[in-house]
Amino acid sequence: MREVQLHRTPFCTLLHLEKDAELVQPRVLLVAPMSGHFATLLRGTAETLLADHEVYVTDWHNARDVGVRDGRFDFDDFIDHLITFIEVLGPGTHVIGVCQPCVAVLAAVAVMAEDSHPAQPRSMTLMAGPIDTRINPTEVNRLATSRPISWFEQNLIGVVPLRYAGAMRRVYPGFLQLAAFMSMNLERHVKAQIDLLCHLANGDQEKAAAIKKFYDEYLAVMDLPAEFYLQTVRTVFQEHALPLGKFEWHGRRVDPRAIRHTALFTVEGERDDICAVGQTLAAQELCGSLRPYMKRHHVQTGVGHYGVFNGQRWKSSIYPILTNIIYAND
Repeated sequence: MREVQLHRTPFCTLLHLEKDAELVQPRVLLVAPMSGHFATLLRGTAETLLADHEVYVTDWHNARDVGVRDGRFDFDDFIDHLITFIEVLGPGTHVIGVCQPCVAVLAAVAVMAEDSHPAQPRSMTLMAGPIDTRINPTEVNRLATSRPISWFEQNLIGVVPLRYAGAMRRVYPGFLQLAAFMSMNLERHVKAQIDLLCHLANGDQEKAAAIKKFYDEYLAVMDLPAEFYLQTVRTVFQEHALPLGKFEWHGRRVDPRAIRHTALFTVEGERDDICAVGQTLAAQELCGSLRPYMKRHHVQTGVGHYGVFNGQRWKSSIYPILTNIIYAND
């Protein structure tokens, strides 16, 4: 397998995970979160998908490395990128959004549907995404609504230092996002480090390596463009614009009911403490024009947020349903 750059902008590279063998398989666009972690967080997701699909991944760039001359990047630009990437892949594409980008994926597909775009995806999978955060609000949701957007701008936005290519760009630093995630489950992270030391002391290298591998990925963070972060907090978590029918893209109202030809699959984790059960399911009601046979929802028991798209339950229970939906609509 080789990583091939198919399309590139200052803020993202569309990667094709190209196989050595030429196989005719469904094209899948895997939309990685732009929420502080790199696209490599979905390595396990992509590896599983590669068995039966042609996989393309959005590799979002670290904002600290994007020069200010390249301009701003907000939520509208995020949706622009998704529409462009789907156009590059062409008709017959299937799209999968994981966590944060689920709102943008749904908006992009709705815009394309309303325009009768010839490259409308054949299926759309939304996994553990904040479609309606009013439902079963988590600590993340409560934090976002606890203060006005001005507080977030004044206290969480910084400027990239001069030693980086993106010097003077306003960003939400990755280390702040990481600190917020760590504080939500501090006891669990402390226990993991204790377990790591115990495994090393007992000579259990395999278990120690598994914990270390996870944290090597989890602790690698990126900065986000300030305008993107603030617009996400305001429109998704504070104003609930999409479920209330008030979400706009470049001043144009987005209506998920325009989607009529893209099958919908929503997935949630029973123990998800970031996007609780019901928040992603809300997309099913928003896509009210889809026929019942084109919609499916799955709640995976026994998994938290990351278990929805990584690990054994993802491989054995969620992935078989997902690939069946893709092939049924290809």
